[in-house]
Amino acid sequence: MAEIITKLRTARLPFGFRAAGISSGIKENGSKDLGVVVSDFPTVSAATFTTNRIKAAPVRLSQRHLRHGDIRALIVNSGNANACNGKQGFNDAKLMTQFAASSLGLDPRQIFVCSTGIIGYPLPVEKVRSATPKIVKKLRVSGWKDFSQSIMTSDKVNKVCSVKTLIGGKEITITGTAKGSGMIAPNMATMLAFFVTDAAISEADLREKTKLVVNETFNCISVDGDMSTNDTVLVLANGTAKNRRPKKGSKDLNRFTEALNNVMLDLAKQLVRDGEGASKFIRIEVEGASSDLDAKKVARAVAESSLVKCSWNGSDPNWGRVIDAVGYSGARVDENKVDIYFGPLPAAINGIVAPTPIGKLKAQVSKKEFTLRINLNIGKGVHRVFTSDLSEEYVAYNRLEYALKIQGR
Repeated sequence: MAEIITKLRTARLPFGFRAAGISSGIKENGSKDLGVVVSDFPTVSAATFTTNRIKAAPVRLSQRHLRHGDIRALIVNSGNANACNGKQGFNDAKLMTQFAASSLGLDPRQIFVCSTGIIGYPLPVEKVRSATPKIVKKLRVSGWKDFSQSIMTSDKVNKVCSVKTLIGGKEITITGTAKGSGMIAPNMATMLAFFVTDAAISEADLREKTKLVVNETFNCISVDGDMSTNDTVLVLANGTAKNRRPKKGSKDLNRFTEALNNVMLDLAKQLVRDGEGASKFIRIEVEGASSDLDAKKVARAVAESSLVKCSWNGSDPNWGRVIDAVGYSGARVDENKVDIYFGPLPAAINGIVAPTPIGKLKAQVSKKEFTLRINLNIGKGVHRVFTSDLSEEYVAYNRLEYALKIQGR
């Protein structure tokens, strides 16, 4: 199956979609901060949102609009999260949908709205009002890169991916972009991610498969263990490929799911590699747990341990910190059965130090990318998480964000 899913060298918009990204003046440095995507044809849609009990106004409004279906456009601003701004924040989110609807000739309920940036700072909505007609005029089939740049905050690089495959006898394309660098944790990392496809698929199937794939990709990454108020994943499918709709349980539906997984996993990994201050990319594989849930608890505890992550930054193969996190993870553990490997080399076997020379272990942890494997040896549960190290640069970046932003008020 995998060989008929092709990753494209450059991301391209499927037929019927246009996108644009411009500067509206929200970001003081003049970089792009407003993006729009539109489908010229009706769509089916699927989305997942932050599980944080504190949700930004755009999240709450988009959740409402999703229930109506036929989401035809997306408007996103960066540089301001429009979170924790009370009634005014919700009104501003509604205004953003009204601005886009008016310029595009749509109903506001057909507009999905997202924001990302600093929390607790009022959105300069008049700048969005002025810029919306301008960005609508710039909508192009070649506008995906501009759009992806417009949603960036602390990201160092814009993140895009596109694949094609055959579904129901027709070639379909899935294209995505994501932003995120800090406040990244499982169960919806701090990120926005948007996907468009020309595949014909039922809304029920799209929503079921989107939830499944998000759980296997974006819910399996961690940079710093923090979760945001604005996390959102949106998938729009307009059916312009005119393929036969895949039936439940069919090879075509499985292939669509795998293609969506390819794009989402690629972008999830890009988010970790671009983590704030990150210098290393680590794959944590947990096996032999009493259940998949216990394996997840272990993987997450290790991925979010500041002590573990600091040791990785120093290329220190400190397996003692790893097994400590295993122990407090809440999973069922027998310390006399725990094996820990850095790359292919054992650091601990049956809970005690392995005979591997420390220099060889250090060489594994010194790599820019390596795998940490933990076998609990008490069951068949498995889970994997992608994470990064923790550096001085991360601390330096996050020390003064809010104070610097509001000092001119």
